[in-house]
Amino acid sequence: MLTLTDTATTVVKSIVDKAPQSDAAGLRIHGDAPDATNFNVAVVAGAEPGDSVVESSGARVFLEPNASKALDDKVLDAEVSDEGAVTFALTSR
Repeated sequence: MLTLTDTATTVVKSIVDKAPQSDAAGLRIHGDAPDATNFNVAVVAGAEPGDSVVESSGARVFLEPNASKALDDKVLDAEVSDEGAVTFALTSR
């Protein structure tokens, strides 16, 4: 299952907290295929049926089934630039 670094956890919580969503909101990662290398990311009100849910210190990430398979052995990290732009990166465990 995907894991999050401390930085990614902080960034995900910050992004989700800024969006007017429900208490069950999180960041959803969607892949087009089980071997996807490019992903779509969006803040959503909650998990969709079939999503895997990763929780880390209050941060919620929802993985649609293709993303869950592709990211099973990965670690999500994040970086915030001086201008406030967020970049996510994936590494293998």
